[in-house]
Amino acid sequence: MNINLIPAIPEIFLTSMILIIMLFDAFSKPFDVSQDATCKCNGVFYLTIIAISGTMLAQQYILHISSFQMTFNYMFVLDNISYGMKMVMYITSIIIIFYINTYLVDKKFNINAFYIIFLFALLGMMVMVSTLNMLILYVGLELLSLSLYALVAINKNNVRSTEAAMKFFILGALASGLLLFGISMIYGGTHGYLDLLAITQVIFYNHTAYNQNLVMLGLVFVVAGCMFKLGVAPFHSWVPDVYEGSPLSTLTIIGTVTKIASVVFVIRFLIYGLFALSHWWVNMLIILGVLSLFIGNIVAIAQTNIKRMLGYSAISHMGFILFGLIAASPNGLSSIFYYIIIYVLSALAGFGVLTMLSTGSYECENIEDLKGLHKSHPVHAMILLFVMLSMAGIPPLAGFYAKFQILNALIGAGYVKLAVYGVLMSLIGAFYYLRIIKIMYFDDTLIDLRVSNASVVSRAILFVNGVSLL
Repeated sequence: MNINLIPAIPEIFLTSMILIIMLFDAFSKPFDVSQDATCKCNGVFYLTIIAISGTMLAQQYILHISSFQMTFNYMFVLDNISYGMKMVMYITSIIIIFYINTYLVDKKFNINAFYIIFLFALLGMMVMVSTLNMLILYVGLELLSLSLYALVAINKNNVRSTEAAMKFFILGALASGLLLFGISMIYGGTHGYLDLLAITQVIFYNHTAYNQNLVMLGLVFVVAGCMFKLGVAPFHSWVPDVYEGSPLSTLTIIGTVTKIASVVFVIRFLIYGLFALSHWWVNMLIILGVLSLFIGNIVAIAQTNIKRMLGYSAISHMGFILFGLIAASPNGLSSIFYYIIIYVLSALAGFGVLTMLSTGSYECENIEDLKGLHKSHPVHAMILLFVMLSMAGIPPLAGFYAKFQILNALIGAGYVKLAVYGVLMSLIGAFYYLRIIKIMYFDDTLIDLRVSNASVVSRAILFVNGVSLL
C-alpha cells in the first residue's frame, strides 16, 4: 500500500476549509437578510475564495515536486490531465462566486449553505478527475451529484425548482445505478479488477483472462451512465427541465464547471480503461453524437425560455465533445480539452450577464426580456453578442476554433461524413444564437431591465471574460 499524502494535499486542504466554514456558519450570529444583506455572507464569501485560492496554490506546489504521481494503491493519480483540468475548475469556480454573490443576496437564499454545498461539489469534481479507479470515480460522481441536487432545490419557495430537483434526483439515481451495475459487470468479467489501467492491460494482452460477453454488457451500462452525466441524447431529458427550474446561481455551476469534470470522467472510463474496446463504443458514440446535435439544435429553435434554450444548446455542444472522442486519437483528445475550456468560458460569460441582469424578485429568463438590451445596457449586450457568436462557431470568436479542431480531428480519423454533418448542424444552430442578437439589437425594449448592485470586481471580471472570447 503506497501511502503518499502529497498528491492529495489540495483535496485535504479543501476538506479542512469546508469544515472550518461549517464551524464558522454554526457559531456566527444569524442575520436578517432584509435588513443587512452583506454582514454574514461576506465572511463566508471571503472564506470560500480563500479555500479555492489556497487549493489552487497547493496544486501548483505539488506540480513543482513531480508532474506525475500515484498514491493510495494507485487509486489516486496526479497527471497532466488532472492538474490542468483542476486548475481550470479552480479559476472557473472563483469567477462563478464573484458572479453569483450579489444574486444570492438579492434572492435571499441561504448563502452560507449554498457556498458550503458548492465546495462539496468542487471536492467531488476534484476526486472525479484525479483517479483511475472505477469505485473512486463513482464516489466522486456521487459527491458531485448529491451536492447539485441540493443546489437545484436551494430555492425552497419555488415550485419549479423543487420539481427540477426531484426530476434530477430520480433520473440521476437511475443513471448512477446503471453505471454501478456496469462497473460490477466489468469487475466480474475481468476477475476482480477495478483499476482502469489494469483492465486495459487484461483486455489488450490477456484475452483469455476476462469474460468478453460480461465485459461487453458492462460496457453498455457504463456508456449509458456516463452519457447521462454528460447530458447527451437520448439521455438528455433532465437537461432542459433542470436548466429551466434551477436558479441562475445554480445553473451557472451546472452549465460550466461541472461539464469539465463530466468530460474528464468519460475520458477516464473510455480512453484509460476501455480503449481496447473502442471499436465497440465508438459506434455507440456515433449514434449518440448524431442524435445530440440534431435534437439539441432543432428543439432549441422552438424555445422561448433562454435557460431552456441554453440547455438544448449544451446538448448539442456535448455532441461535439462525443465527436472528439470518436476520433480516439491524441489530436481528438487535445481538441476535446480545448473545446470544453472554450465552451465553459463562453457559458460563464453568458450566465454572468443573465445573473447580473436579475435583481430583486426579477429573473431574466425569457428571450423576450433581452429586447433592446443594447440601448439600456450596451456592455452586457456586447458580451452576450460575443457569447452567442462564439457558441455559434463564427470567426474570429474562440468557439470557431474549438469546433474547427474537433472537425479537423474527425477528418484526420477518416470520419469525413460526420464532419460534414457537424458543419450542417452548426449552421442550423446558428439560427437561435443569431435570434438572440437580433432581439438585443433590433427590437424595442419591453421592460426596464435593472442591473444588480454587483461589485466593480465582478463587472470587471465579466468584461474580461467576454472580451477574452475574441
